Amino acid sequence: MSRIGKQPVAVPAAVKVTIQNGVVAVESGGKKLEMKHRPEVRVDWDESEKAVRVTIDEKHAGNREVRAYWGMTRSIIQNMVQGVSKGFEKTLEINGVGWGAVNAGKTLDLKLGYANIIKVPIPMGVDVNVDRNFVKISGPDKQAVGQFAAVVRSKRKPEPYNGKGIKYSDEVIRRKQGKAFGS
Repeated sequence: MSRIGKQPVAVPAAVKVTIQNGVVAVESGGKKLEMKHRPEVRVDWDESEKAVRVTIDEKHAGNREVRAYWGMTRSIIQNMVQGVSKGFEKTLEINGVGWGAVNAGKTLDLKLGYANIIKVPIPMGVDVNVDRNFVKISGPDKQAVGQFAAVVRSKRKPEPYNGKGIKYSDEVIRRKQGKAFGS
């Protein structure tokens, strides 16, 4: 049995959930997220408890793959509800002399010590705010926010000798000593 899948997803009063033809739609305040769930998993909306219940058929209870879909579906729906009500945010920090970022409409322009400016397209539904050397990435979709933050970080990962690079604001980079000159 899936310990995660058994738990119902509590839905706040301001969030509207609709389930039709295997598609779960969650919306609140102009934000809308949709997900098509697997056919092995059944998703039901309980109006009296204001909760979404995710279940599987008893004949599939012995199948590891179906149990994994069960817990995964419940977690994705939980993230959708949290995303439209509160949202998700990642903060990146750019360390390096002369390095920085500029939000240029639909792209994020990065100056990272290369000869050219790196342009990273901003996906739909993701908001980017740049404040000096901090880049705040926010949006209702947890996967899109995390993926875009990972793409931006991959353009110049932090290195352990000088500490230059793009890192998450809560990430700790273990510094190395480097070579000792002389004897």
